[in-house]
Amino acid sequence: MKRFLLTLLASVIGCLPLLAQDQEPPSVSVAPPEAIANWQDMRFGMFVHWGPVSLKGTEIGWSRGREVPIEEYDALYKQFNPVNFDAAEWARVAKAAGMKYLVLTTKHHDGFCLWDSAATEYDIMSTPFGRDVVKELSEACRKEGIAFGTYYSSCDWYHPAFPLGSPGGRMEKPNPDLEAYGAYLQQQTTELVTKYGPLLTIWFDVPQSYGADLGIPMATNLRDMQPGILFNNRIYAEPGRTKKFSQQRAVGDYDTPEQRIGAYQDDRPWETCMTICRQWAWKPDDKMKSLQECIRTLVTCAGGNGNLLFNVGPMPDGRIEMRQVERLKEMGKWLEKHGESIYGTRGGPIKPGPGFVTTRKGNTMYLHVLPEAPDPIELPALPCKIVNAEIIGGEEVTIQTRNDSWLVSLPDAARQPIDTVVRITLDRPVMDLVAIEAPKEFGPATASHVFREDHGRYGPGKAFDGNPSTRWAVDAGTRECWLQAQLAKPAPIRGIEIDETPEYAGRVVKFSLKVKSGTQWVTVAEGEKLGKFRAEFDPVKATAIRLEISSAMDGPNISEVRVLRVSKLR
Repeated sequence: MKRFLLTLLASVIGCLPLLAQDQEPPSVSVAPPEAIANWQDMRFGMFVHWGPVSLKGTEIGWSRGREVPIEEYDALYKQFNPVNFDAAEWARVAKAAGMKYLVLTTKHHDGFCLWDSAATEYDIMSTPFGRDVVKELSEACRKEGIAFGTYYSSCDWYHPAFPLGSPGGRMEKPNPDLEAYGAYLQQQTTELVTKYGPLLTIWFDVPQSYGADLGIPMATNLRDMQPGILFNNRIYAEPGRTKKFSQQRAVGDYDTPEQRIGAYQDDRPWETCMTICRQWAWKPDDKMKSLQECIRTLVTCAGGNGNLLFNVGPMPDGRIEMRQVERLKEMGKWLEKHGESIYGTRGGPIKPGPGFVTTRKGNTMYLHVLPEAPDPIELPALPCKIVNAEIIGGEEVTIQTRNDSWLVSLPDAARQPIDTVVRITLDRPVMDLVAIEAPKEFGPATASHVFREDHGRYGPGKAFDGNPSTRWAVDAGTRECWLQAQLAKPAPIRGIEIDETPEYAGRVVKFSLKVKSGTQWVTVAEGEKLGKFRAEFDPVKATAIRLEISSAMDGPNISEVRVLRVSKLR
């Protein structure tokens, strides 16, 4: 019978002084620069969300007490017997995809543990399967040269000592004991490092009530055991925000934009976590991203100076769905040819622009030309000379200089349907250059309403700034409004993408999209649900675009608006 080994840990943590809620808490020390740089060089990793919930095909953690009754959810482990689980095959799939590391959900918000933990009976060893998944996968990854990391949920809606529970981490438990829970968390994370390390990272999530007074000594203890381990920015909750799920401040070693591509950032590392389908855990017939979406996501992350942690959800029998495996292998094939423009690179030296991103290493800048890029592509000239320019695997490219710009024109036959990568060799190391802004895609933006008239934080331009962490917002109760922007230059476009801010998605219930061509406004799309919306239409030379919201449940919030360009009108 396993026993809880928490008394000593609880007493030690209980002696630590509590931080006043109105004080700025100390931060977690960062990993050595070489460890962070090594992780950044990898650029591409696999995220795996898996557990007994796969038997139901619902979302891990979040469906407990929602789609699946709590008692039923908590008993799923008694049926969990993934007889086709093959850790070596998972590692081979990651390697074939060109992924350099793998992060497994060892414990999600539902509290179930995929390893043989001395702290709980609610783990993989109590299932009919009875094999230590973390042990097998960590060993398989190392054999394939894949760095191994663990996801660990800081909250635990199953554990009786954690203050909050299902559904959705909003139910208050009758007898919470954060001190005891903190000792439990520290014991389990210590197990992960000592039994399965060295780990690339521990990827914490949704701390809620788990604050800095517990999180900092826990992380310090782990770093003392393994100095090179990386932590993300969700280790502990911010004071005053312990029941919310928003991103944490910049603690740990890297930021974690979720289900979106981060904005360009070279002063702090980041990693986008995103699903290959829609749900994190396995769901039957879940909609899967196209190869173009997958490659574009990877390339745009690298161009913004970030990593991509791309998630799969294995099936109840332990296999990764074959269609997902095939898509990942297609990504690997692309990387076999173009990997030099991703691995070991940093974003820049030109920040992402309309239809392109750049990556760099040594004396080389890689220009990633996306399908909607105009022809020619106008780049701000760098303070160096071009030695050579050629398409990877293809012909040489001529780059003309005009005023303070470089004009890159590609033959139509040379353009690839997903990403045409141009290798540009320069006469000096490009890492010495400060990243510069790309030409603006949009000109002035206007709107009928702005939240509390705060144009600095919520003005219309925030929806067109290429930064998904900013937004245009309007006052609560606003049911009708409009948002409009000029294009920096008249340009042929074939579509428009709009992202409602995720935490306010679903408010817009009726809208239309208009494009100004010449002196006329033309309606190109109408709908009753916005969310992440994409409209495609016959190419038109546009000077402005406009979103008219004729009905909303509450004040709309828009994070990003993008136009899809064509190189030229036929």
